[in-house]
Amino acid sequence: MLYIIGLGLGDERDITLRGIDAVKKCDKVYIEAYTSLLSFGLSTDGLSNMEKLYGRPITVADRETVEEKADHFLSEARDSDVAFLVVGDPFGATTHSDLVVRAKNLGVQVKVVFNASVMNAIGICGLQLYRYGETVSIPFFTETWRPDSFYEKIQRNRSHGLHTLCLLDIRVKEPSFESLCRGRKQYEPPRFMTINTAIEQLLEVGQLQGEPAYNEDTDCVGFARLGSEGQMIVAGTMRQLQKVDFGAPLHCLVIVGKTHPVEEEMLDFYKLTDDIPQQNDNGIA
Repeated sequence: MLYIIGLGLGDERDITLRGIDAVKKCDKVYIEAYTSLLSFGLSTDGLSNMEKLYGRPITVADRETVEEKADHFLSEARDSDVAFLVVGDPFGATTHSDLVVRAKNLGVQVKVVFNASVMNAIGICGLQLYRYGETVSIPFFTETWRPDSFYEKIQRNRSHGLHTLCLLDIRVKEPSFESLCRGRKQYEPPRFMTINTAIEQLLEVGQLQGEPAYNEDTDCVGFARLGSEGQMIVAGTMRQLQKVDFGAPLHCLVIVGKTHPVEEEMLDFYKLTDDIPQQNDNGIA
């Protein structure tokens, strides 16, 4: 059996009881470590605490392992129980749907244990989840690569008055372009896009449009470390949020569409003032 188990958003304690039960019966346990990270990242102490709580040794599975060597742990799941741990919810990334397909094609049984993800946790700011349009991903720009395919989706969402969740780039164990050219992989240091960088890139793309779908005065909500005890949620214009230090990763951004009065009342709790709001355990100032 292959168990694909959501870990939630905070730390190792956010796993569900059903998830813990599944992990404890597995012979091998892997944790996926490139579509998202828990609050402790991949620190030795963090993994050690996770192993103590779950009662199993845990192997970190990076992008190469999941995308190029998945057949190895899928073959293990033919004869034993294998757990594949995913930060957030198992289907928050398309990679994991592909994993299910590959497992079933190999005759491996699959069980999924769901959990919270950014896709529903953003509801804490008060913007109703059913009023969101298509989610977009904002990749890091380079000198020679400045993709803007996300703009059309944001424009379409805003034309319908819908909110847009922007997921920000995470680059963990990415080979450098120079090393690929030499035929020997060398990896770049981990990089996590900040809200500030995302807004800078969004505005750059918007300024190239005749009548941009958003500008510096467009209302947004910035989220940092969502689901952890140290989460930070700030509402303001793009111009205002660019000046905020949101601290450590992970970050995401919501571009606000047309709002209902109840949504506006909730957003007021997070509006940027002279003092950036400090969230309590419930995330509400």
